[in-house]
Amino acid sequence: MRAPMARCFVTRVLPGPALDGLRDRHEVDLWPDRLPPPYEELAARAAGAEGLLTTLTDRVDAALLEHCPDLRVISNYAVGHDNIDVHAAAARSIVVGNTPDVLTEATADMTFALLLAAARKLPEAVDSVRDGDWLTWEPGRYLGQAVAGATLGIVGLGRIGSAVARRAFGFNMTVLYTGGGPGSGAVRRVPLDRLLEESDFVTVHCPLTAATYRLFDAEALGRMRPSAILINTARGPIIDQEALRDALVAGQIGGAALDVTDPEPPPPDDPLLSTPNLIVVPHIGSATRVAREQMAELAVENLLAGLDGRPLPHQVRVAV
Repeated sequence: MRAPMARCFVTRVLPGPALDGLRDRHEVDLWPDRLPPPYEELAARAAGAEGLLTTLTDRVDAALLEHCPDLRVISNYAVGHDNIDVHAAAARSIVVGNTPDVLTEATADMTFALLLAAARKLPEAVDSVRDGDWLTWEPGRYLGQAVAGATLGIVGLGRIGSAVARRAFGFNMTVLYTGGGPGSGAVRRVPLDRLLEESDFVTVHCPLTAATYRLFDAEALGRMRPSAILINTARGPIIDQEALRDALVAGQIGGAALDVTDPEPPPPDDPLLSTPNLIVVPHIGSATRVAREQMAELAVENLLAGLDGRPLPHQVRVAV
């Protein structure tokens, strides 16, 4: 039996037809702008909602939830849920869902795209053609790093980290990992310090928690090889960006490629953006049409289930 029509606030326009299915069942208040709703607007619109469909840019904290007496379910259009105070939600019997699995391969593809682009100096090479600096074939220009046979260190061997490892095997890379993950005979688990010291490439796939906040500080970056390249497609605050800039300017590490920053986007005058040997792209790890539409489907499925009083297909479990 279907639940009565409920009011839902959806904080962004989503690709694909999934929101049409939500509109067929419930009243939908959709935020139409490219920029997410400001916190005050989010709080005001969520106050009368029973269902909330958020993205990673929406801060849903205890203060906001305190003024949402009718809210029963929050569906986050993301794998991570660090933008939501899940403990405050659980205390109010509000269930929280996320969208795992469907963006794994897309994000792993982007990780390897960034790795290859940084290793082979693709941005500099592309700019040279556009700037008219391509004079002829030159033996000493744009010399990058070899990827085949190199050592890749993966920080967090979950779904995405494991997918990155599978790609690395195609390049005959030695794969080390640290942090959570099942591992296998093909990869070797080592302490973080050792991973940093032995890896030619280090890629970040751990969740953002109190323990991983600025995990890559000046000390951690100082343990990396001078030629090493750091890739982050997880969450921006895992890296201390000031320390990263200092390390790149000093030539302490070879380069970095970021799909995520802190904040997002960086202000136009942020010194990070003029840092040498750095690639920054606008959080597009899951940006394939297939992945983003499937994320929308999962997010809507979670919301519909919660409003029906059914278990969420993809519910965030809260540790007691």
